[in-house]
Amino acid sequence: MIRIDNTSFSYGSVPCLEKISLTLEEGRIYGLLGENGVGKTTLLTLLSGLKKVQSGLITVDGFVPYSREPEFLASQFFLPDEVAEVNSSAVSFARSKGVFWPGFSIDKFLEVMGIFEMDPSQKMNAMSAGQLKKTWISFALACNTKHLYLDEPTNGLDIPSKAQFRKALMSYTREDAIILISTHQVKDLENIIDPIIILDKRDVLLNASVEEITSRLYFDYGTEFKPESLYSEQIPGGFIQVYPNTGGVESKVSIEALFNTVHKHKELIKGIFSHE
Repeated sequence: MIRIDNTSFSYGSVPCLEKISLTLEEGRIYGLLGENGVGKTTLLTLLSGLKKVQSGLITVDGFVPYSREPEFLASQFFLPDEVAEVNSSAVSFARSKGVFWPGFSIDKFLEVMGIFEMDPSQKMNAMSAGQLKKTWISFALACNTKHLYLDEPTNGLDIPSKAQFRKALMSYTREDAIILISTHQVKDLENIIDPIIILDKRDVLLNASVEEITSRLYFDYGTEFKPESLYSEQIPGGFIQVYPNTGGVESKVSIEALFNTVHKHKELIKGIFSHE
């Protein structure tokens, strides 16, 4: 379990995260959403021990990330948005660096590269940006860590590769893994992230499962405009509208509409999802 308790971080005099609290549970793929500058990437670097919490506390299965104990490091992998070129073939890189993760499998690496239709003998510094990203994703999944942090993993991927990424993520991660994906490309991941976290600089606006979201909010894809809706957006053939689910009716979450609803009605949404 990951516990983020009253955690703050700033860059000099500029606050980035202020007294953020979250609990992340095993066996979940969390989507981390938020406007630019709210600290999504910073939170991932704090969780992986690359930055030190300035106040509050983060623990990952009892470890304090910035202590960077070997057992902790072996249990986690952070894949940043921008990945490094390496003067090595993909398979040679994977064999040499995979030894740092006890769960690493070269067979799994080659299988995921196969899903991406990638040549593992290709040199990484000769790859396109999309090919390099797919290689690093393959390596991250092959490390088979319990804690996996992915920052904008679908950036640079073409449409077929995004489908391949979803397949690989669902097929090659541990059942007890805690996966946290920071993304602006919500449509790329709409069918696999659950729960959904919406972050603000000074607050966690939402941390809820899709089931809980649909039990409390109704997403209407109809042709009739309803002025009482919390959020409304015109789409081809009608509207998508969001309002409190007072009748217990099932609906399909639109993450973009959810995000806009939450930001338009921050305090109201927090009240709707309050567990007190």
